[in-house]
Amino acid sequence: MRGSVQLGLLKGIPFMQVEALDRDDRNTAHAELRFSLMEQTPRIPSSQMFFIDSITGEVSLTEEGASALDPEMCGRYKLSVMVKDMAGKANAFFTTGIVTVEVTGNTWASPDPVRLQENLPGPYPIPISQVKWSGSQAEYSLEGEFPEMLFTISREGVIYLNAPLDRETQDQFHISIVVERPDGREIAKPVELRVMVGDANDNRPTFPQAQYHTVVKELAARGTEILIVQAADNDDPKTDNVRIFYRLVGQIPESPRALFRVDRDSGVISVQADSMEGTAPQYTLTITAEDAKGLNSSCTVVVTVQDENNNPPVFSQHEYGPFHISEDAPVGTTVTAVLAGDADVRGGDSWQVDYRLESGNEEEVFTLVTDKQTNEVSLVLSKVLDFERESEYILVLSAQNPVALVRGRYGPASTATVSIYVDDVNEGPILSQSHYEVTVREGEEPGRVIATIRGYDPDSHPIRYSLQGDTKKYFSIGKYSGELKTVQALDREENSTYTMEVIAVDGRNSSLSASTLVTVQILDVNDNSPVLVGDYSWKYLCTPRWEDQALVLASRDSDGPQHGGRLNFSLHSDATVRRNWKLTPINDTHTNLSLNIPYLAPDVYTVPFTISDSSSPPRSTFINLPVTVCPCNIRGNCKMAAKQLQGMPTIQSAVGILLGTFAVIGTVLIVVFVRLSYQNPKETSKTNQERVPLNISI
Repeated sequence: MRGSVQLGLLKGIPFMQVEALDRDDRNTAHAELRFSLMEQTPRIPSSQMFFIDSITGEVSLTEEGASALDPEMCGRYKLSVMVKDMAGKANAFFTTGIVTVEVTGNTWASPDPVRLQENLPGPYPIPISQVKWSGSQAEYSLEGEFPEMLFTISREGVIYLNAPLDRETQDQFHISIVVERPDGREIAKPVELRVMVGDANDNRPTFPQAQYHTVVKELAARGTEILIVQAADNDDPKTDNVRIFYRLVGQIPESPRALFRVDRDSGVISVQADSMEGTAPQYTLTITAEDAKGLNSSCTVVVTVQDENNNPPVFSQHEYGPFHISEDAPVGTTVTAVLAGDADVRGGDSWQVDYRLESGNEEEVFTLVTDKQTNEVSLVLSKVLDFERESEYILVLSAQNPVALVRGRYGPASTATVSIYVDDVNEGPILSQSHYEVTVREGEEPGRVIATIRGYDPDSHPIRYSLQGDTKKYFSIGKYSGELKTVQALDREENSTYTMEVIAVDGRNSSLSASTLVTVQILDVNDNSPVLVGDYSWKYLCTPRWEDQALVLASRDSDGPQHGGRLNFSLHSDATVRRNWKLTPINDTHTNLSLNIPYLAPDVYTVPFTISDSSSPPRSTFINLPVTVCPCNIRGNCKMAAKQLQGMPTIQSAVGILLGTFAVIGTVLIVVFVRLSYQNPKETSKTNQERVPLNISI
């Protein structure tokens, strides 16, 4: 058997079919044939170049065969093929045969690139190239980035162009040509046709924007470049089709002529006139761009002539005034308004005027407020006037532009003098302070001058002083001297601060007055001794001594903290007293009194101690405090305290003692029951309620 395989055939695509006959019944397994490839000769460049389908007998290339097939290396192969019946079972009959395969070349290759001119006149379709698969029957198709049906291919492999091309849309195409069997299986790898589009001068030059805006200074010299306009042509930049020429074809307003020019090749717009001074504030130019074929387009250029500061502002007159203003005029009053005219273009920086007061306003009595819309300046009062201090102001006013002068200079016409007279008004008195703070020691002798209220009248009128708010008449003030005195001795403990108002009245016009507050602080003097505060007659201490049980003693001092401060408790220097008793400070005003020994016989004791303040020298108070010491029950309640008698008692004394004892017992029981009715029924610990110091404010 013989067959041929074309160079370029893909893996798995059959190029021939091996056939065998079996005389057994075709509808039984006896005639069910299976093919196999036994040997390939020669075995170059690979031993597995071919493949046979076991059922159909179709012969195709393997992946190695498709990639390595080369007729120059080996142009003919012999394949030993076996066929078995019984679907290839072990008991099947078989036979072998030789298949000779010729390797042939192929015309399937990428065609030469094609160059087509854009906008070909037709008629369409136009054949542009052709491909051919030289092997078995094949069908062709095209793939690539191009509009549908722009390119097509016939059954014979002829490629057609079906519509005009536009280089500016796409300047080249890469077309893949696919070859397939009638069943749709791809036979070989696609080949590529490259189509290049040639340029035709079919595009007019266009500007990137329809209108441009630019500025030129009015003093710009001849030849000054003001703008470059550039048009673009979509034709091929490698050809002369894109060469552009520029022309100035219109100017609005038309007069004066020849103000501007445009360079024919570069599109540079420049000043052609010797000067732009005195021209219109704005011009609209029409510029055209034209290619070699005469295709053209246009744009407009709006040129704004920028005003330059070549005119200084000048006043219409050299002197203004005199103007009169009352000395009681409120701050913010406008004295006058003046204007310096400027010949530059209204509204621009060259026209705006900055005004300054060069002299006469060293104390900043006046300020300038400029109206930016009109350039008018207002002279405004910024401080209160005083006729007695200054009755006349001569102000030198200057006018300049906020930008530098380009030409010319500021001369005498850019300054002016403004004269202002201040009219006198009768003014009320003025006090030197709005608030006086005065300190006086308590107990000072009456009649002492504690402060002098100072005031003056701008018009040199006399001033009369009086007091308001001193309801208790503790103070007096000199009617004309302003001397503030005490009328009686002051006590800080009664009142530590006094506030009153001093009224100063114009001696010639009582409706004109001024006032100030006076605060008198009374300084503390150590004129009070500390005292013991509270009732201790019902309190007691238990014996034997209970841990942490104490009487809390409270004291106070009517003086201020400077003299009162911390109050000190100290026991009498007697040795017995210091042995039996102990004082333990709690805070500045409280101390604990407790037993200093474990046991003290029940009795009522007098405990002598002294309370001293913290002043230097200190003031002290001596205290003899009765303190009950008694045995206590487990609740901490005082039981009857019996005092041991000396010697044998008489009948009368025994009866008296007995009666007295009953009386004491009854009194004690009454006290106990009364106390129990107020006490918390909970069992107390071995600490008395006196353990917690009281925080008493005195």
